[in-house]
Amino acid sequence: MSVNATTVSAGEALRVLEAGWAAQQAGRLTASWMLHGRPGVGKTELVQTLAERIGAQLYDLRLTTIEPQDLRGLPYYDHSTAKTVWYRPEDLPDTEAPAVLFLDELTAAAPSLQPTVYGLLQERRVGRHRLPPNVMIVAAGNQIEDGAIAYEMGTALSDRLIHMIVQASAEDWLANYAIPAGIHPTVAAFIRTRPDLLETTEDSIRRGQMIACTPRSWTRVSRIMDSIPDRAIRQVMIAGTVGTAAAAEFALLADEIAATVRIDEMLAAPRAERAALYPATLHGLTALVFGLVGMVTRATLPAGIEILADLRKHKGLAAGGLPTGELASFGFELLIGRALDQGWQDIFAASASYADYAADRHALGLP
Repeated sequence: MSVNATTVSAGEALRVLEAGWAAQQAGRLTASWMLHGRPGVGKTELVQTLAERIGAQLYDLRLTTIEPQDLRGLPYYDHSTAKTVWYRPEDLPDTEAPAVLFLDELTAAAPSLQPTVYGLLQERRVGRHRLPPNVMIVAAGNQIEDGAIAYEMGTALSDRLIHMIVQASAEDWLANYAIPAGIHPTVAAFIRTRPDLLETTEDSIRRGQMIACTPRSWTRVSRIMDSIPDRAIRQVMIAGTVGTAAAAEFALLADEIAATVRIDEMLAAPRAERAALYPATLHGLTALVFGLVGMVTRATLPAGIEILADLRKHKGLAAGGLPTGELASFGFELLIGRALDQGWQDIFAASASYADYAADRHALGLP
């Protein structure tokens, strides 16, 4: 059966879950949630982010690795009552503090486990073990057509859940994940210029190829870029992560960026000397924007603001047909978001460069 639910980006799914948590805290709605999506689309990271956002402890249960008795607990004989009593399993939350119970790989769990999960999803209990009211239940899994190990979800199980289909979105991934996760600027620049390569699972299945590009695999590429200095070794690893075709295209961009992007130098240089340090290509400027936003500290934020403001007015780059104004605006959106997260609003308020930029936009009728 197909999942006839709304398809959303990871960022949209996070906002829905946060609204669900707020409603649960207010006593208006207590529900269990199901995230459907292809492997590597970011379902696990989404739930981890949710737990961080709401200040909850995360209990991560991989249902493919447990048996029904692992949820029920261990029985022992109580001689005083002449009854069998069950020890509560440590994997289930038993605290009054906020908690998220994450039932990962639900659709890949053995059918014999599903009846045990029913009670958790609907009655919020297993046997006599009841979940505290401050526990939010979120499940996740792949669909059969995703090429992953999965069982058909029956109506008895699906009826106990609020469903969403999580789909990769390059715009959402870049705006809401890449910067907080510290994604390497070369990876971010590549996905911005080739958003079609963020997630290629369906195309890989159709071609009979084992390796596909996914948000998870690009996160791994980012770690490879940060960890492996040798280009030849790094390229073997990247090809084994996203496939040879995507890796070859990525390598060309990585070489270009490595030769032209010098963020440390730009932040340290006097403002009058920075004009010559701007990359002269779209890929280089895109990497500059992402790298700058991810690298600035409170101390270097004033210089970062100047670099983006001056990018917009860089006559040499604009004369070459490069979208300097668009890149500067995009960079300021990301930088303002990071400043708000870090509590650096006062730096923006005191920046003459940003005041000039905002005044220019206002004069043009732009927000």
